Amino acid sequence: MKKAELFNRVIEYFEAAMPVAQTELQYDTPFELLVSVILSAQCTDKRVNIVTPALFAKYPDAKSMSKASIDEVREYIKSISYPNSKADYLVKGSKILVEKFKSEIPSTIEELTTIPGVGRKTANVILSVIYSQPTMAVDTHVFRVSARIGLTSGAKNPLQAETQLVKHIPKEKIPLAHHWLILHGRYICLARKPLCEKCGLTKWCKYYNQKLKTDK
Repeated sequence: MKKAELFNRVIEYFEAAMPVAQTELQYDTPFELLVSVILSAQCTDKRVNIVTPALFAKYPDAKSMSKASIDEVREYIKSISYPNSKADYLVKGSKILVEKFKSEIPSTIEELTTIPGVGRKTANVILSVIYSQPTMAVDTHVFRVSARIGLTSGAKNPLQAETQLVKHIPKEKIPLAHHWLILHGRYICLARKPLCEKCGLTKWCKYYNQKLKTDK
C-alpha cells in the first residue's frame, strides 16, 4: 500500500471512530492551557487536572503568577513531576508573558519557545489548540503510534516524525490528527502491550501485520 493511501485509510477510520478529539487537559483560557501543557511534561494529564484547579484559583493569569515566588507555586504543584523546575518555568514564563507579550499567549512558534519550559512540542500544542494552526505536536504517543501503523518510517526524533506526518495529512485535519494519535496511543496502542484486538486499524497497521507473520 502506498503511503498516501495508508494515510487516507487511517484518517477515514479516525473520522468515523473519533469525530470529536481534543486535549484531556482541563482549562478555560489560553494561559491555563499553556500552564497545563508545561506541567504535563513527563506527567499524566489526569495528575495535572488534579492540581490545576487550586493553582488557577490562586493564579488565574500571567500577571498574578508573575508576582508569586517559586516556592509558593511549587507548593501547588509538588505532586507533579519535577516541581522545582516547573515552578521556576511558570513564574519566569509568566513574567515574560507580562513584560514582552502584554499577558497574551504568542501565536508563533518562535515567540512561544522564548518562554521557559516551552519547547517545540508544547508550542505546537498551543498553536494547534488555541490558534487552530496546522502544527503537529509529537509526544511519545504520537511518535510510537505513527511508527507502528507505518505513517512514519525511520524517524529518529520527534521533528523527523512531525515532518513526515504533516507532509501527508491535509492541513485542516492536522489539529485533529494530533489528538487522534495521542488518544489512540493512550487507550489502545499501549507502549508495552498494545490492545490490537480492540483496534480498528489492524488491517493496515504495519506493526500488527508484521506481528502476524512472526507468530505464524
